[in-house]
Amino acid sequence: MKFRITQEYLKNLTKIGLFACIVAVIVKLYPSEEYFEYTFEEGKPWKYELVTASFDFPVYKNQTQLQQEKDEILKNYTPFFNIDNNTGERQIQELILKNRQQKILTQSNLNYLTKKLRNIYETGILSIEQYNELVSQNKERISIIDENRVTHTTNITNLYTPKTAYEDILKHAPVATEENIKEIKLNYFLESNLTYDSITSTATQQELLKNISLTSGIIQAGERIIDKGEIVTPEIYQILSSLKTATEKRQEQLGQSTIVIIGKILIASLFIVLLALYFYLFRPRIFENFSNLLFITLLILLMVSLTSVTLKYTKLSIYIVPFAWLPVIIRVFFDSRTALFAHLVSTMIIAFMAPDPFEFVILQTAIGMTAVSTLKDMTQRAQLAQTALWVFLAYCTGYVAFMFINEGDITKIPWQPFLYFALSSLILLFAYGLIYIFEKIFGLVSSITLVELTNVNSDLMMRFAETAPGTFQHSLQVSNLATEAAKKINANSLLVRTGALYHDIGKMKNPQMFTENQQGGKNPLLEMDLETAAKTIIGHVEEGVRIAQKKGLPDTIINFIRTHHGTSKVRYFYNTFINKNPGVTPNEAAFTYPGPLPNTKETAILMMADAVEACSRSLKEYTEESIDKMVENMINMQISDGMFKETPITFHDVEIVKSVFKEKIKNIFHHRIAYPEIKKQPENSKEENNEKA
Repeated sequence: MKFRITQEYLKNLTKIGLFACIVAVIVKLYPSEEYFEYTFEEGKPWKYELVTASFDFPVYKNQTQLQQEKDEILKNYTPFFNIDNNTGERQIQELILKNRQQKILTQSNLNYLTKKLRNIYETGILSIEQYNELVSQNKERISIIDENRVTHTTNITNLYTPKTAYEDILKHAPVATEENIKEIKLNYFLESNLTYDSITSTATQQELLKNISLTSGIIQAGERIIDKGEIVTPEIYQILSSLKTATEKRQEQLGQSTIVIIGKILIASLFIVLLALYFYLFRPRIFENFSNLLFITLLILLMVSLTSVTLKYTKLSIYIVPFAWLPVIIRVFFDSRTALFAHLVSTMIIAFMAPDPFEFVILQTAIGMTAVSTLKDMTQRAQLAQTALWVFLAYCTGYVAFMFINEGDITKIPWQPFLYFALSSLILLFAYGLIYIFEKIFGLVSSITLVELTNVNSDLMMRFAETAPGTFQHSLQVSNLATEAAKKINANSLLVRTGALYHDIGKMKNPQMFTENQQGGKNPLLEMDLETAAKTIIGHVEEGVRIAQKKGLPDTIINFIRTHHGTSKVRYFYNTFINKNPGVTPNEAAFTYPGPLPNTKETAILMMADAVEACSRSLKEYTEESIDKMVENMINMQISDGMFKETPITFHDVEIVKSVFKEKIKNIFHHRIAYPEIKKQPENSKEENNEKA
């Protein structure tokens, strides 16, 4: 048996590929390291079940303990300095040379100074900055390394600074020598000769700190740690923190096991498959449109990506991510049920990243319901702001309720999450810009765009009203009929209103060819042969599509123009041809609209409204019976011609549409009460009345 690759097969293969790619990316975005599954705080009750150690792990000391041990070890540590003996000899020689030139000092004074300077430099001179730093570090002793790498330790009080050296020389100088010393400006010959040895000092510190143990014990596998309801004491907190650290280190060393990866693939696949099944069973229009599937799955992927980046690269709370974006944006383009279902799917996928999955799922379910409930149709920007406010209130209410249940004390509720809720709700306002971007990328149509298109003061609508006034009025009436019918059968009333306004714009090319624009004048179609006349009438569909595309109207609206006659016939010319040419088989194609057939509830409603409104103008009398009969005949004829066989509309819906049309047309053409005229009275009667008065 030869296997054929059909277009349907390729379409399904593409969809499977899309879902597989989404699953692969989600698994890649999942954290590679193992997240500790518990959240805990010191002094608060443990809210999980019994925890026992699943493997041996050390109890790590906390930072306070480690710092105390470091401080204790480094208390007796002495920093290392190198002494330069050449500095002293150089300064002494410069002193001798200066005295030889200026003859300020006597030989005895010079001998005193050289001896004293040699003593001071052999002891060591510290710069004033080094001395102050040692004092600030509470260092009493330092280790001095000479040029032979011999080390000795001395008290810093035994050392000099340039100032103390100068004072010491003056203090011990003979009285007669003191004035000479000041004259020779001895301070120029006092220079620090001790320099900090950072290499030796750092190495010594590290060697000392190596002896510090990072752990204070070990917990063996199977050992009980804590049970539900117990208070997290400082000791238990330290053990739990150690378990968290050990778990993460263990995962880094082992990497992701095959079982873990398979688990991630299964969980992501489960929810993506459930999403695909929902579309297949309940939203076939979305499932059949690859662009719609791509849009929704990429939106889910955006939420997962933002969460992954936030957790991996920042220290911010997961709740700063605007999760309400997804239900709001999907609701604008599709329906509430689809928006909520997609939001729940993304919530379940992201829950495996969240620090507290149960709390996360509860809060996200609440904000998803809030978002789709408060944004039925976004036709104004203010509605998005209102939804953002409701989302913030839902976040706060859910979180407070959750804390009340877990803590039982309002004073123990951390208030920082409220800031994240506020920021997330504020970011939700940027959905307005995303909606515009997604419209352009995926060819979708939002309620905002539809409202803009229904503006009859737009350039296109104004030109339509001027060029073909009769057709324009017909379009307005069709729009009103179709809108009321759509509301009754839960179709998109705003979409059908917009489509109805534009469905006949093709008549702007030759408006005089259509009776509603002729105002009782001569009909030029009657001068043509029947096939040419029919072709002229049929051409307004193709011309309407051309005008709409030129003006950049969305494909959704253009679909109304293409389908509003389906594959029906131009009955007037077709029937006339048969009557004039008995026995002659007419060219069916010449009298038939090219289609396609209506494929949505909205396009079906427009077809019915267009035919009924046009036919209502040709009624000879407007009675309840004639209107009812006309509506029944027109719609039943469309049904018998198979115009709605590709439309998801039920017979029950059709009956409701009929009743709406009947009622609306009766209201349009109802008989008004004739006002009585004042009868003229004879002149003599007026005089008699005056006399009586």
